[in-house]
Amino acid sequence: MADKTLICKDCNAEFVFSEGEQAFYQEKGFQNEPQRCPTCRQARKQQRRNNGFGGGNRGYGRNFSDRW
Repeated sequence: MADKTLICKDCNAEFVFSEGEQAFYQEKGFQNEPQRCPTCRQARKQQRRNNGFGGGNRGYGRNFSDRW
């Protein structure tokens, strides 16, 4: 496997999909190559967290700090 240069679908910047990353993807069974550069990937992850899709208390259960 050799490093691959890919184009980010969000910002159109080129980024390298390294041999090590390719091996990781293969080991995890991922079928597709990454479509976003690391910067856009991180921004998208942060956006999901800010929109409430990052886990945490999703309104289920009880907040015990409200008890006192």
